[in-house]
Amino acid sequence: MKEIKYQLRYALPVWFMQLLTSWLPDISVCIRIRGLLVSIFLPGMPRKLTLGRDVTLLAINRFKIGDNVYIAKGCWINAIGGVTFEDEVVLAPYVVMSSNNHGFKDGSVKRGGAHPGPIQVGFGTWVAAHSVIAANVNIGKGNLVAANSVVTKSTSDNSVQAGVPAKHIKTRLDNPSTINSKHDINL
Repeated sequence: MKEIKYQLRYALPVWFMQLLTSWLPDISVCIRIRGLLVSIFLPGMPRKLTLGRDVTLLAINRFKIGDNVYIAKGCWINAIGGVTFEDEVVLAPYVVMSSNNHGFKDGSVKRGGAHPGPIQVGFGTWVAAHSVIAANVNIGKGNLVAANSVVTKSTSDNSVQAGVPAKHIKTRLDNPSTINSKHDINL
């Protein structure tokens, strides 16, 4: 009965809204429409969600999304262990997040069972294309996860992470103010 309730409340409506909008191109107005329609069926009904095509969301009832989040085309998110996005998180195309690891028993992964663990992505973080985020990882606020990186350990705030496995490269700084730059026009 619990599975039927989950399917009727989350999985089927989200799938149907994605199917209904799958023919729309990934341009700003269309990803806003898709995000609006899908967000109605997500926990907490996040505001200003923008959503690309071909996004796979598993265990939707355990996926908490803040406001102003963008999830690009082809992302795959398994929230069985719990996934939380704070506000203004950006996922580039084909990011994979799995809040579930597999174990081994008697030399076989089939016998090892599942080991779910939470993933949390902090405010204002950008996860670049083709990156992978593993279970039991807390990505700090304002992080940049470089393209093709695999994050297996938690990160501090304002960090640039890159590599396989991802390592701290440097502290991320805000862009300098463009006021009074040589390109400004004096009025």
